[in-house]
This record gives sequence, C-alpha cells and structure tokens, in this order.
Amino acid sequence: MFLFLLIAMVVVVGAVTLAVVGGGDSAALPEVAPERLVDPLPENRPVGRADVEALRLPVTVRGYRMADVDDALGRLGAELAERDARIAELESALAGARATAVAGPDLFTKPGGLTERDGEPGR
Repeated sequence: MFLFLLIAMVVVVGAVTLAVVGGGDSAALPEVAPERLVDPLPENRPVGRADVEALRLPVTVRGYRMADVDDALGRLGAELAERDARIAELESALAGARATAVAGPDLFTKPGGLTERDGEPGR
C-alpha cells in the first residue's frame, strides 16, 4: 500500500510539473513581456483631465514602478507650473486692463478741451 501511494505521489508531482513547465506545444503559461508604461501622457498637447483619469501605472511585486511614477508626476508637475505661470500672466494683464478702464478718460474734461480744473470755464 505504501508503495502505491509513493508511486501515485510521484505521478501527480510529475503531472503538475509538466503542466506548469509546459511540456510540448501546450502553452499553459505563455511568456509575457513585463508590463511597462507606454507613453501615458501626450507629448504634443497639454495634459487634460481625461488623460489623468485614463492614466494607469503598471503594478510590480512591491507596488508601482518608481521610474514610471516619477515620470508621470514630473510631467504633471511641469504642466501645473506652466499653467500657474499662464494664469498669473493673464491675471496681471486683466488687472492692468481694469486699471486703465477705471482711469481711462478724464471725467472732468469738457468737450471743448478746457477743464474747470485749469481755472478756465468749459464750453
């Protein structure tokens, strides 16, 4: 009986080994290329909300690949810095436009060109 169990165990272990290794043409475990991040963010246009939502970083044994995460965060940081600079530029231009609109034409000038401030009556 012991000999029968020993032979059965050897047959089972051999069958499992062949199934895992892939003895012959059967592809039980095909070779798979490591999962890599393929151009996650567009290079030819600014990053949009849909790009960030669609971003999926590849997972490794201990989490995410540090290089891929660093690349994605670096790109997002550069995009945010560029947008912040553009927003600051537009806000300063808007403030300048508002200042010239408020201080635009002299409210005390009469149509004739003379002002009451100059001491001469206007027309």
